[in-house]
Amino acid sequence: MSGPVVKASWPLARSAQAAVAAAAVAEVFRAVTVRAHHLRPQDTSSSASGFASMVSVYTMTAAVVLFLVWFTRCRRNAGLLSPEPLPGSAPWAVAGWLVPVVNLWVPRGLVLDVHRASGRGTVDRRDTVLVNVWWAAWVGRAVTGTVGTQLGQGSSLVPLLVAEALNLAAGALAVAVIQRVTARQAEALGAALPVPGTADLPSAS
Repeated sequence: MSGPVVKASWPLARSAQAAVAAAAVAEVFRAVTVRAHHLRPQDTSSSASGFASMVSVYTMTAAVVLFLVWFTRCRRNAGLLSPEPLPGSAPWAVAGWLVPVVNLWVPRGLVLDVHRASGRGTVDRRDTVLVNVWWAAWVGRAVTGTVGTQLGQGSSLVPLLVAEALNLAAGALAVAVIQRVTARQAEALGAALPVPGTADLPSAS
């Protein structure tokens, strides 16, 4: 009896990519709207600022959920492709993204582990650079955003511009990482599919 069919997670990948892109754009909209309200409260309503923040929260939540679902599926596929067990447990592969402070460095290693296992232990140097640059942009955006919030409640222009530039870069690079990992698994899973032998063919009797 054959086992369950394992496929690359393209529908999840596309959903996660769309959600990540939407979240990046929504965050820029929120930052610009909130800054405008702080600088010119007489010209911009608090309801507009609140709406922009709500949209950002909802899109970011959707992006996080879809990304983690995609990543969990990819990790499962990588475990089937790798001749050796992946480091850590399945719950930790999710918790590592959510635990404060820890999530500043652990997720990078988790993605690299899945990427490496998806290629049966090999990894292209360009792919490692892609993951590293993506994660540097993400952490840089988090740090810069925190600093900007402390300086004038997010109304300081330079930290805002840097934070949102990093935000857009991190979003674009995340889309590229999702694409690369999923494509790598699709290629590996295609090569790993068993070819039916004589014993698998139906009997003539």
